[in-house]
Amino acid sequence: MKSVLLCAATVCLGGSVALAHHSLAGMYDQGKRVTVDGSIAEFHFVNPHPFLLVDMSDTRGRTERWHLEMDNRRELVDIGMKDDTFKVGDRVVASGSPGRSQSRILYVWKLDRPADGLAYEQIGGSPRIQIPK
Repeated sequence: MKSVLLCAATVCLGGSVALAHHSLAGMYDQGKRVTVDGSIAEFHFVNPHPFLLVDMSDTRGRTERWHLEMDNRRELVDIGMKDDTFKVGDRVVASGSPGRSQSRILYVWKLDRPADGLAYEQIGGSPRIQIPK
């Protein structure tokens, strides 16, 4: 009986951990592309996915805050990204897949920082970045 309960507890706990990491296709509409052109309000270089909060003006001139999710932190570190790669006030132009059920969220496929030529791109399952010297 103890082994049955232990097995059931393991399955339950394992299932909750698996659900904690989201599916891109479940959260983002990969059939659509949206472009966000604005200024970084915050950069969070966190696990599992770093993200930028970007302020962009809408068509009426009002500020909208967008949540831009990037690839996993480990892979971003491997390609040279650091916690100071992006700074508050940097203008970025990002394109990616919009959220399915939330507005103003985006999974970033491409991001440029025009001021210095930084270019980030998510190709398939691998990110790459060109960081100006």
